[in-house]
Amino acid sequence: MKNFILTATVLAFAGISTVKASEAKTPAAISVQQDSTQKVPVKLEELPAPVTTTLKADAYKEWTPTAAFLVTNADKTQYYHIDVKKGTEVAFIKITKDGVVVQ
Repeated sequence: MKNFILTATVLAFAGISTVKASEAKTPAAISVQQDSTQKVPVKLEELPAPVTTTLKADAYKEWTPTAAFLVTNADKTQYYHIDVKKGTEVAFIKITKDGVVVQ
């Protein structure tokens, strides 16, 4: 009797596994989209004069720049992404090459 129950159980599991294996009918399509924004590191001393002037303005004089990047978007617009720090606070500022802050 034990052999009969064991055989029936094995056949039941084999039947379930073959049904589950045959359910996949169409493969899933995978789509990859590339971000066309480029971010190039820039030394702080190599920033354009209008950008450094903006960083020294009253609104940002308490913040210390720590890193800078030149960001080029897909539509060819450019701005400088500047990481800044004030005490334990960290933030970033986006400034165009003309010294205009971008929101």
